[in-house]
Amino acid sequence: EKEIVKEKNEVVEGKIGIIIDDFGYRNDEISDGFLNLNANLTYAIIPGHTYSNLFGKKAVESGYEVIVHMPLENTGKTFGEENFVLLTSMEDKTILERVNKALDQIPTAIGMNNHQGSKATSDKRIMNIVGNVLKRHGKYFIDSRTSSETVAETTMRSRGVPTIRRHVFLDNEDKNNKIREQLYKLADKAELKGLAVGIGHAKTNTLKVLKQEIPRLKEHGFKFQFASFAVE
Repeated sequence: EKEIVKEKNEVVEGKIGIIIDDFGYRNDEISDGFLNLNANLTYAIIPGHTYSNLFGKKAVESGYEVIVHMPLENTGKTFGEENFVLLTSMEDKTILERVNKALDQIPTAIGMNNHQGSKATSDKRIMNIVGNVLKRHGKYFIDSRTSSETVAETTMRSRGVPTIRRHVFLDNEDKNNKIREQLYKLADKAELKGLAVGIGHAKTNTLKVLKQEIPRLKEHGFKFQFASFAVE
């Protein structure tokens, strides 16, 4: 569907998928702020935290889409989530149990993306097991691409799991002007490709920028889509 932007007399067809990572730690004015943004956004929740389950319920009730932000091993230091993180040293059985446990803990989740994971997403065995579980449960997978060596997207495709990769990180630099810059880089990609996926984090500045810029991007004809509409 084409939208005409009358002020500029130009056509914008871009669809933007934004995933916000790292929910589960907080239940405060920041997490609640994300539940008041007027757009179809996808929220990725880390399992095993105080508010993981609660935030999942709140987000879905508020009209957002929820996925599991699955902790995976890094090439450098791997932080936190000892009961859920998938390590390359683990047996198949343990990995299987942990993925199932994460999905059980956040029952509102309809997909998954990786938290950290520069080492584990490059491991075909691990990604195969994750893919098999997701396929069985009818969930999708977003490859956050924390490493250029990742095999997550290709493995998911071979398993028949709907998937797509992240195109832009919004807030690697936690400064308003940088986040805004990255958001418009995402919009440019969306206009060029028809669809682009960005990942940000549950932070004050990210919330502030999205609050300001979502209405402007909508005015220009951009549409915000849940991650489930972006995967194929």
